[in-house]
Amino acid sequence: MEKIFEHFTISILKINKLVQKIKQFEMQEYDLKAIHVMCGYYLNEHPEGLTSSELVKLTLEDKAAISRALKTMQDRGYVTYDPNKHNTPVRLTDKGKSFAEFIQERATRAVESGSAELSEEQRIFFYKSLGSIAEKLESYYNELLKKNK
Repeated sequence: MEKIFEHFTISILKINKLVQKIKQFEMQEYDLKAIHVMCGYYLNEHPEGLTSSELVKLTLEDKAAISRALKTMQDRGYVTYDPNKHNTPVRLTDKGKSFAEFIQERATRAVESGSAELSEEQRIFFYKSLGSIAEKLESYYNELLKKNK
C-alpha cells in the first residue's frame, strides 16, 4: 500500500527545508537571513509600502521576527520607515530595490530549476493543486479548532 501521508508530509517538509536553505545560502552575500528574502520580495511587489502587520500576514512569520528583520534592513539601508509610529508603511530604498532585484533573479532561477521537468500545463496544474490542498488543510484545521472550543 502506498504511504500517501508519509509521502505527502515528507515531500512538503523537504521542499520547505530546501527553500529555506537556498534562501539562507543566497543571503550570505548580504549577511542577511532567509526571512529578509520574503520581506524584500513583498516590499518590491508593493512599492507603495507595506506595514509590518501586512508583512506578517504575507510572509506567515511572527511579528517579532518581522520587526527584527525590518530593523536590520533599515540599519543596512534597504528600507525606510518610522518604527516609532504604528502601522507606518515600510518602503524599499534604492539600495533595497537593487537587493529586491537580486532576490527576484535568484528566485526565478530556483523556481525554474525546481520545475525544470514540468511542462507549462503540469506547472499550472501543480500550483493550482498545491493551493487547493493548502486551502482545504486550512479549512480542516479551522474546523478542528471550532470543535475544540
